[in-house]
Amino acid sequence: MFCYDCLPERETTAVAVCHRCGAGVCSEHVHQGREPVHEVHGTGVATQSTAARQLSCGVCHAAGD
Repeated sequence: MFCYDCLPERETTAVAVCHRCGAGVCSEHVHQGREPVHEVHGTGVATQSTAARQLSCGVCHAAGD
């Protein structure tokens, strides 16, 4: 899979997939963030104390993902 943001200028191997749109992204274009993890427990929702890693492409990152 190639990086969607690099095409068509060059073919760079993707190292991640955007969690939002599913586009392949290379190490130059990937953005790393954190997202809280919510789990349903009984009638409520529990939020984990440690946030999960969230990888996104440049377009989704700029959109405020």
